[in-house]
Amino acid sequence: MTDEQDRAPVWLTGTGDRSGSGDRTKRRDSTEHARLGELAAAASSVDGDAGRALALARRLGASVAGPGDGNTRQLFEALATLAAADLTAARVAEAHLDALSILGQAGVDPAGLPGAPAGGGTWGVFAAEARGARLTARQADGGRWLIDGTKPWCSLAGSLSHALVTAHTSETSRRLFAVDLAHPGVVVHEGTWVARGLPAVPSGPVDFRDLPAVPVGDDEWYLRRPGFAWGGIGVAACWWGGAVGVARRVFAAAREREPDQIALAHLGALDVLLSAAGGSLAAAATAIDAGTAAGVDGAILAARVRGLVARTVDEVIARTGHALGPAPLALDARHAQRVADLQLYVRQHHAERDDAALGRMLLTNAPAPW
Repeated sequence: MTDEQDRAPVWLTGTGDRSGSGDRTKRRDSTEHARLGELAAAASSVDGDAGRALALARRLGASVAGPGDGNTRQLFEALATLAAADLTAARVAEAHLDALSILGQAGVDPAGLPGAPAGGGTWGVFAAEARGARLTARQADGGRWLIDGTKPWCSLAGSLSHALVTAHTSETSRRLFAVDLAHPGVVVHEGTWVARGLPAVPSGPVDFRDLPAVPVGDDEWYLRRPGFAWGGIGVAACWWGGAVGVARRVFAAAREREPDQIALAHLGALDVLLSAAGGSLAAAATAIDAGTAAGVDGAILAARVRGLVARTVDEVIARTGHALGPAPLALDARHAQRVADLQLYVRQHHAERDDAALGRMLLTNAPAPW
């Protein structure tokens, strides 16, 4: 695959054109194309390096709007463009941008938080739960909050400046807290990350020992806010962009030599898959900005989009392997790493368990869906 293709913008509907006509629309399209092209080039230069990914994420935090701010489609296209070029860049940037969006929704200025550096810092969101690992929060003298325990799946905890962390405030409730990861009460478990995908983004457990924490929202606010579903769709935009990056290798191969009927069939099938999933992301962005993706409707929308994109990713990886054979996986370092990164990243979707959760929502909260 050429550098030009590797650094090309990614559009949710396969083209940079938008509805409308005239010079104003053309100027807007040209500006967006240039902006996404710059993002793609910057992500390509990351080339799997976490330090470069963090630097890029910090720059994007000042220029990319959050979901629901009226430019959700542009956000999803930015995330997809990053992912098509380099999944490490997208993985790091998505978490940083999600954290800033959450703080914005809560009305919290990150610059006013303890330990906040002048440049704004780098953020992660640690909200996973796992058997045998529990993080609890309690109020100490003077009303200060402290968190204590172990949190699993803390991506880049040893490299970020801050994180938003969910902790249990009772047996039945959780709350979101902002924490300074430079505090001595943070102990990162080193050496647990053995993944071949996203190797520069270790996501192991972290111990928090009587760590000062700043509440962000009330109990359960993090999970109940509309932005929770929107953030999940943003992750799906990264998965989809990663699939575009993988599929581009098939398109490049078809241009390098005359494709046979089987190669053409794979290429056509990839287009159908990616177009359908990209269209679902575009429709979701429109619903978010229109205010129709809140509450149960937003949760169902997110589950549908994430499920569709996850299936698309799995099939894109399989079809690409069938179309290209073993050579790119064995001899093309960039392609091989992209496939390994994407295979791990998309497993944030819990497959049949997430399908079951969607089924439960449909039975409990919605009329007949079809």
